[in-house]
This record gives sequence, C-alpha cells and structure tokens, in this order.
Amino acid sequence: MEVDILEFTVPAENNKTLFVWDIQPSHSEAQIYGGLLSIFSSFGPLYLLKVCQNSALNPQGFYALIKFYSAAQAAKAQQQTDGRPLLQSCPLKVRLSSKHSSSFLSDSSRPLSHARCLELANYCLGFNGWTSDIITLKELTNEEEAEEEHEVGGRWMRLKFGCLLQLSFPYHRQTTRAAAVVEDCFTCTAPDLLLQKRCKLQRMVREQALVNAFAPVLLVLLGNGKVLVELKQTSEQFLPDETEGLLQVKVSSWSEFAADEEEAVKEEWDLTVS
Repeated sequence: MEVDILEFTVPAENNKTLFVWDIQPSHSEAQIYGGLLSIFSSFGPLYLLKVCQNSALNPQGFYALIKFYSAAQAAKAQQQTDGRPLLQSCPLKVRLSSKHSSSFLSDSSRPLSHARCLELANYCLGFNGWTSDIITLKELTNEEEAEEEHEVGGRWMRLKFGCLLQLSFPYHRQTTRAAAVVEDCFTCTAPDLLLQKRCKLQRMVREQALVNAFAPVLLVLLGNGKVLVELKQTSEQFLPDETEGLLQVKVSSWSEFAADEEEAVKEEWDLTVS
C-alpha cells in the first residue's frame, strides 16, 4: 500500500512543483485560475497556484506554477494532465521542476502560516477532524518597562502576551500542546490605539500557538484514501502534565507576522523542468 506523509511546513522541494504552459488567451486570468484550481486540487491539497502572463518575447497566453504539499500527488497530477486539453482545445504542457533549489539543499523548512495550517488540516481531516482549546492566555507585559515618555510626544509602550493551547485529533486519539509569546513596541498616541494593539496581539498569539501546535503533526496518507495522524517527538513539545504555569518559549515580534502574510507573494520559483 502506498503511503505519503505531509508536514505542516512550507514545501521547498522542487519535485512538488509543476510548471504548466501553452495556456491560450481564450479565457481570463481569473477563469484560468479557477479551472486549474478545480483540476489540480482534485489530486491533493495545494500550497500555491499562480497564473502569470507570458513575457512580451513569447506569444500571447499564460503559464501557471503549482506547488503541492506531496511529491507523490504532484507526480500523479503531472502524469494525468500532461498533453491533455484541460481548459482549451489544444493540449497543455505540464512538467515537474527537477533542479534542486538552494532552500532544498540547505534543508531549511519554514512552518506554515496560520491560514495555511487551517487549509491543510481541513482539506485532509475535515472541519470536525481536529479541535483546538486555549488553556491559558494572559498578558506578560513587564510593568517597569511597559511605558515611557516618548521624545516627540505620546508614550512608548511595550505589550507582551502569552498563550498555551491544546490541539486534539479525536478520531485518531492524538493530542499535543504548544505555547507562544508575542510582543510589540509602539508609540501610543490615543487610548483606542492601545486597545487595538491589545486585541491584535491576543489574536496573533493564539494563531502562533496553533501554528506551533501543528509543527509536530504528521498526516499519513494511505493509498486507500484514509488519513492517519501521528506526532513527531520534539524537544519543544509539551506533555499535558508538563505545562502547569509554563510559558518559556521563543518570543515573536509584530514584524514576523507581516512577513508570514506575504510568503505566497514572495515565493521564488525554479522554472527548470524535466
């Protein structure tokens, strides 16, 4: 029986990337995106799908870049779509990228963003296949450095929140916990700005705790269509009886979350194909 394993990390290997070209300009870019999404998502969850116009040196038309979480699903999609008229009367060319990128060679893996974690979990497990519960969410701001007079008016403030969260997979009898701490420094010029910052930091620390909880999760895809959930043992993983009063974790800054939201836009593509 074939087995494939998905992790909650950004797929860096090029054997998970498809390059589609010879797309005719008979449809709009939005229609092409929707058509490709419908076709290729049927093979498995997609990390990214991007439709681009051909350069001025090439005939009018489009090409697309598609990245899967699974190399096996990417290979199957390539084999079953290459040379077929999926969106138009003439066939499309679909190829796997073959050249190893620097990110692959360095074996660097980035955790998925909060939104991508939800997408992958819901696709593979369904909306009722997992649950998350906040155990602790509290402010960790140090009162001594919480606020100071700013040189140009207003108050310089530092806010810090911590969250401990439990992630459960009831149908698989698996449970894991993770914590997160998020802080921000800013100049407070109005009371409503302080309230907005508190609300945003509380949301961000909850989301980061969930991302951290998904980090050790492995989705085992079986050839018969079933999905199993396993957990990697990591040095940062919390056991239920080890988290009483514990929030000693890496502190994330406000700027890191802005970078995560742009990860899809800045994704670099290697167009070497096999």
